[in-house]
Amino acid sequence: MQPVYKRILLKLSGEALAGGQTHGIDFDTVLAICAAIKECAGMGVEIGLVVGGGNFWRGRSSRDMDRTRADHMGMLATVINSLALADALEQLDVPVRVQTAISMQQIAEPYIRNKATSHLEKGRVVIFGCGTGNPFFTTDTAAALRAAEIGAEIIFKATNVDGVFDKDPNECPDACKYETLTYSQVLSKNLKVMDSTAASLCRDNGIPILVFNLNEPHNIVAAVCGEKIGTIVKED
Repeated sequence: MQPVYKRILLKLSGEALAGGQTHGIDFDTVLAICAAIKECAGMGVEIGLVVGGGNFWRGRSSRDMDRTRADHMGMLATVINSLALADALEQLDVPVRVQTAISMQQIAEPYIRNKATSHLEKGRVVIFGCGTGNPFFTTDTAAALRAAEIGAEIIFKATNVDGVFDKDPNECPDACKYETLTYSQVLSKNLKVMDSTAASLCRDNGIPILVFNLNEPHNIVAAVCGEKIGTIVKED
């Protein structure tokens, strides 16, 4: 198998790290994901990674909570997940660096674009924590922003379903899967691929996104090698 991409941005949900649990981190699941990342890195693929924090914190716990503070808590949750992924990659002898959009130099590097690209060129996986570092922006937007900054050829969005559907396939057996979509269709149909800010950023910068199922971690390798899986979103 040969890769068809040189540099990718992999977006993982925090829930993906919980495995079959509803909360926290299942390290067997994390190791399985990281084993697939190792295989891709071994092919010479340069990998940036953004992870959410929903396995620890998702939004405000009450309507009275300040949105900015709640989002800062979510950013810290992404750092926990970033460190867990880094630890698993190091156990598999994969060189890795964690960079955070909010300075916390005792545990991670600050995000510096040129330093991130230098790490990638040296074969290191770079994990971007803290989202964009700003409240009111999701980790999907962070993935789109970092992909644009590092010059990623594509964003891989690994989810719990095999692509994008016209309705929730977990609730509607007759849900229809899209093979391809444009970002304009995603925005006009309000499809839950990513939030509108992230979708617009990808459209404006010509970055395609491949949505696929992470329940089989080897799908990451299949996607890198250009196999037909999931749903591809791009502009014509």
